[in-house]
Amino acid sequence: MEITLEYWNELAKQTLLISSLLSGFSITVVANLLVSDKNNKLFNLILKSATLSAGCFLVTVFTMVHIVMTTTSGGYIKNVSVDDFQIARIIGVITFMIGLFSLSTMISLSGWTKSKKVGRFTTAIGILTLILIFITMIRFNA
Repeated sequence: MEITLEYWNELAKQTLLISSLLSGFSITVVANLLVSDKNNKLFNLILKSATLSAGCFLVTVFTMVHIVMTTTSGGYIKNVSVDDFQIARIIGVITFMIGLFSLSTMISLSGWTKSKKVGRFTTAIGILTLILIFITMIRFNA
């Protein structure tokens, strides 16, 4: 079954919205960690995962803008085919998935800055969140 260009357009718009919100959240975390006085291994790991998440979601935003612009009827490319945005689609999906992993890692590590009990809780929530997201994505594609 071939997906229509209109469907690609709507899918890209939704992914664009989600990625924009998640990149903004990740950038906010990065900014807060950068001004923090703490400088230990755990904070640096959280900073790295937040930075990776922000960067990946930003790349996803721009790849989805490319897909929206390509698949919009009356746009700048005439006689559009799926091949016209294949690279953007691959890069967008990969960076979106890496962004989700990084964001989940950031959530999982955040509680360890307070205590072992809170760290265990946030790790469980981070892993559960990632699993539920992937189950939802797999069920949607099935």
